Amino acid sequence: MAKNFPVNPKHPERICWGCDLYCPAKSLACGNGSERTMHPAEMFGEDWHVPGDWGLDAVITTDKVVDDFQSLPDDALL
Repeated sequence: MAKNFPVNPKHPERICWGCDLYCPAKSLACGNGSERTMHPAEMFGEDWHVPGDWGLDAVITTDKVVDDFQSLPDDALL
């Protein structure tokens, strides 16, 4: 059974969040690199798990097909 992932832990800086081992930050056992992986709350704030505006631009959708060869000169295809 998988461990529950804490949404907002009290001291996220004390643990590496890179795998399911949750190693102490000063004793990395999994070899997940030389630095610990930060908790999402440390990077994105306490409301990291709430869906909403994450600062991403809206995706532009279109029904037009892009023709990659249209912008190339005729002799470039030889």
